[in-house]
Amino acid sequence: MDRHISERLFNQAQKSLVGGVNSPVRAYQAVGGHPVFIKQGSGSHVICEDNQSYIDYVLSYGPLILGHAHPTILETLANTMQSGTTFGAPTQLETQLAETIKVFYPYVDKVRFVSSGTEASMSAIRVARGLTKRSIIVKFKGCYHGHVDSLLVSAGSGSATLGVADSAGVLLDSVSHTAVLDYNNTQQISDFFANHGDDVACVLMEPVAGNMGVIVPDLEFVKVCRECCNDFGSLLVFDEVMCGFRTQRSGTHEWIGVEPDMVILGKVIGGGLPCGAYAAKASIMDHVSPLGPVYQAGTLSGNPLAMAAGLATLTVLKDAMVFDTVNAYSTQLADGIRECIACLGIPMVVTQKGSMFTVFFTDQVPRSFSDVQACDGALFKQFFYAMLDHGIFLPPSQYEACFTSVMHDDEDLSKTLSSIRAVLGMFKDSI
Repeated sequence: MDRHISERLFNQAQKSLVGGVNSPVRAYQAVGGHPVFIKQGSGSHVICEDNQSYIDYVLSYGPLILGHAHPTILETLANTMQSGTTFGAPTQLETQLAETIKVFYPYVDKVRFVSSGTEASMSAIRVARGLTKRSIIVKFKGCYHGHVDSLLVSAGSGSATLGVADSAGVLLDSVSHTAVLDYNNTQQISDFFANHGDDVACVLMEPVAGNMGVIVPDLEFVKVCRECCNDFGSLLVFDEVMCGFRTQRSGTHEWIGVEPDMVILGKVIGGGLPCGAYAAKASIMDHVSPLGPVYQAGTLSGNPLAMAAGLATLTVLKDAMVFDTVNAYSTQLADGIRECIACLGIPMVVTQKGSMFTVFFTDQVPRSFSDVQACDGALFKQFFYAMLDHGIFLPPSQYEACFTSVMHDDEDLSKTLSSIRAVLGMFKDSI
């Protein structure tokens, strides 16, 4: 496909934007070349500036579970804007969205809205430290929790693609109290708590990892994390910015069988607009200002547009059939890809949970960040561009999750699978 207009626009953008983008993964450094510039989205498709149409599995990296330009969201935003865009004062929409989140997350009493997942993560660890009077934060290699200084260590996603273990400008003091352990390593987390448990403020984890591609946890691993936190009085914090509303209707705790002390949300809860949140029992959240000593504030936190779009999205998602539809599509797609792999004998696996999935070029299903790092990045690069030429829009990195929406249909499924068969067929003789 001809993408010369996108190339020209990227060259122009680099003169005014850092790297031509406002988030590193969009620069296509993992796959080379220039990014595709998008001008329009509708349902399950996007159209680029070169007037090529693609079936979209990026979906803005997760928020668009209802697809692009969903009529309900557009109507809601248009109506809300008639009354203004932001006030710096409380609105009913904030309370309504918080109450709706509590329907999906019944262990939550109170919610605090912010404007991004990064802010939510930053605030959550501040609450954990303020509540426990402890310093150590435990995170896991390959799990990204926003560009917070103390969490930008072995963070997967964009930093992994760029080969940057720690960002320049992050002081050693900022990460000296961050312990980085291996995802899915039960013995390691047990040993760490045995030696340092009294100093651990919280364990921060993606209950379904998505920033090193989709890695589904061993249930025993999550349960041991819960037990360690219980034994030592630490908080267990689930970062569901990406996987929230993507695996189960009521959060990951529903199928894992483990409730965290606090949950971090984002993406879907903003309905495509900037929004994040952290939430927990009142006994934890009441430590946050203005009720408690842990300070956090934001000019656009809980802004009416994000609240309205998020409320409209979650209202649609209250229908169990919606979840069944989007998850069933993802499962059919993953199973179809596995059939292609088996028939062609390609060293490739698919991981999938709910409406999230990733294709990895490797023989074994990855369980940790080191497993993902061992995957064939060069082969993924070829796969990415071949799929793009077939009209399939995937994230430009093997470290990213793909997403499905309620708008993806049987025609999309058929075209995607036929494209994958064609592309992998071309690879068969060269691998």
